[in-house]
Amino acid sequence: MSDPVFLRACRGESVEHVPVWFMRQAGRSLPEYRALRGTGSILQAIADPFIAAEVTLQPVRRYGVDAAILFSDIVVPYHAIGFGVDVVPGRGPVIAHPFRNESDLERLRPLTAADISHVTATVDLVVKELATDDTPLIGFAGAPFTVASYLIEGAPTRTFDVIRAFMHEETSLYERMVERLVDITISFLRAQVAHGARALQLFDSWAGFLSPSEYERFALPATKQVFEGVADLGVPTILFGVGTSELLALMAGAGSSVVGIDWHIGIDEGRRRVGNKPVQGNLNPNRCLNGVEEGVEAAREVLRLAGSRAGHIFNLGHGVLPETDPDVLSAVVAVVHEEGKAGVS
Repeated sequence: MSDPVFLRACRGESVEHVPVWFMRQAGRSLPEYRALRGTGSILQAIADPFIAAEVTLQPVRRYGVDAAILFSDIVVPYHAIGFGVDVVPGRGPVIAHPFRNESDLERLRPLTAADISHVTATVDLVVKELATDDTPLIGFAGAPFTVASYLIEGAPTRTFDVIRAFMHEETSLYERMVERLVDITISFLRAQVAHGARALQLFDSWAGFLSPSEYERFALPATKQVFEGVADLGVPTILFGVGTSELLALMAGAGSSVVGIDWHIGIDEGRRRVGNKPVQGNLNPNRCLNGVEEGVEAAREVLRLAGSRAGHIFNLGHGVLPETDPDVLSAVVAVVHEEGKAGVS
């Protein structure tokens, strides 16, 4: 039996239909997710393998997507090693004591199997359930630069002033910090694959705030090291960032199998910029807020621009917005599966 369409599309192979999944499909907009999780912290939900596994599986059952993505968060390994991370509802990751000096390097200790036993237990449960219809599970982690931006800034930011100054003024310390982030990221990704994840995505969500020269100096080397550190696992890998239109050519050289493209650029131009690599994207998530008709029309636009060349995984250009009507996403999946068949080669 051949591999699932998602995995084959990641490798640029011919498929029967364009595969589709959604970033942040696990949770947020689903009423069954809110009913299950209640009002507790997302980190509490992630810490319970039975809740986390169920949340991971809910969108697969509802939408019929071609891949599941683990219900987790990019700060999970740093919470696990006791760096002092919390995820505040409506705000995001907040660091009790942001990274400031050399002594903080010791807080970035190696990640152990015991630290993330709850994560690997979740992967075990999900993989067992997905085996019935051979749906692959995507594991993920945050890219070193994006994680560093949280750990140094101390909270989400719109300006990135603190990390930008830190990179340029404390370059040696920043580089030593990133070395530790690389090791933690590789350990986290390898553990997910060891327990059955069949693809990996690296979220460099804030890379788009860097200039091309800054990206090449402060983010790309560490990203390359992460992909080198999982290359022997033999699973497809995806690199994604927001606002990265001018970085796509550099990102294409980072070592991932697939490059994610957000909605700030047409997917046809995005494909040109990454060369022959498979691509993932790139429906604007806001287009899913105004009903089924607009969501379906927007999906058709992406399919048309993507063309008939193999190596396209349909996705949003960023995560599902909490206000999204799940019926819109169901309709998008249906139209991608039906109309994404034509010309796939």
